[in-house]
Amino acid sequence: MSEHPVRPLGLDDITDLRAYERVRDDYRRRVIELKRRRRVGLGPVVSLVFENQELEVYNRLLPGDGELSATMFIELTSDDQLREWLPRLVGIERAVGIELGSGEVAMSTPEVSHAEALTRDDVTPAVHYVRFALSPGQIEALEAGPAALVARHPAYEVRTPLEDATRAELAGDLRGSAPLTPLI
Repeated sequence: MSEHPVRPLGLDDITDLRAYERVRDDYRRRVIELKRRRRVGLGPVVSLVFENQELEVYNRLLPGDGELSATMFIELTSDDQLREWLPRLVGIERAVGIELGSGEVAMSTPEVSHAEALTRDDVTPAVHYVRFALSPGQIEALEAGPAALVARHPAYEVRTPLEDATRAELAGDLRGSAPLTPLI
């Protein structure tokens, strides 16, 4: 098994400015649609975007075989919300999972260097990079459906069913068959 089923990106993967200007409107429409299928709201203040495009510093975040990688956002818009939620959600990066039809859950693990740099006992950061490791049987169960994204944190327990299009995107990532969207 390779370390990354998705090939790390380089500068050659980025479209030059003149070529981008010719395709920008179509490209933006496709990226918006792709991100819509890959973004899952998890209750009122958390959402995850399952990533499939990265560059240089982010190449280390690319998933390995049998893994999904996601950026988890704690979406708060006011100082009061930040003061209320960020202390309550310490540990959320280890409390999110993909629940399969069997009830089995593939739990998240934080990206190590990010977790070491930002983890505190009294407050959580608003952005986390997490991975979900799935066995071959779990990948098959995800493909077959149903599945849900769940949070099992003492201060935040929610469940969001995954739409068929999202399951298909994620299964494609796990099978190495999901196309990368070109970067600008």
